[in-house]
Amino acid sequence: MNKTLIMGKAKEPVEQEEVQEKTDEEVEQEVAEALGQLFQQSSQESTMRVAELYGEINEEMGSNIVASMLILKDSGRKTVEEDDEVVETYEPFELFISTPGGTAVDMFAIYDTMRMVKEDCEIHTVGLGKVMSAGVVLLAAGTKGKRKIGANCRVMIHSVIGGHHGSIQNLENEMEEVRWVQDQYNKALCAETDLTPRMLKRLLSKNVNIYLTAQEAVDYGIADIIV
Repeated sequence: MNKTLIMGKAKEPVEQEEVQEKTDEEVEQEVAEALGQLFQQSSQESTMRVAELYGEINEEMGSNIVASMLILKDSGRKTVEEDDEVVETYEPFELFISTPGGTAVDMFAIYDTMRMVKEDCEIHTVGLGKVMSAGVVLLAAGTKGKRKIGANCRVMIHSVIGGHHGSIQNLENEMEEVRWVQDQYNKALCAETDLTPRMLKRLLSKNVNIYLTAQEAVDYGIADIIV
């Protein structure tokens, strides 16, 4: 009986050692795989899909923002299978905006690009600091329900400003252009917000800069969420 017990005890360490050796190899492999997955996941989560519109809206700014949005849309393209069909989807991206405004034509270049991109890809706009003049349309042009504004952000709306000189014929021609730009601005702002043409006309008729709080911007439908 004692011999049997001793032999049994002698065999146990051998068997345990063999099992332990295999377990170590398996654990090492599992740890390596887990670290690889963690690194991959961390890299994916740290990839920021953001475009930044900071400063005056001009030709250079417009060019950079248009290019950024097109690249972000293309880089976020994915294919998924739905009902045995391959469907293309696009990851949304954020557009941070802090601007005193700028030239209307460059704003319209950005705005029209946003309209095209939004057909497939959500754009989550975020207004910070100041969103004024031409920038208001861009904040409002984000995907509805996904437009954020900082609690301390200042929004400002005013009429189109134009300055020209020359012959009376040239001035009359330029005035027609200013009226066209103002009309397009009004249409875009009303299309992207809860403002009606009558409400906007009443605001602009004061002929001064109209400053809005973040809450007022939400009330007018320029943004959706205060952050």
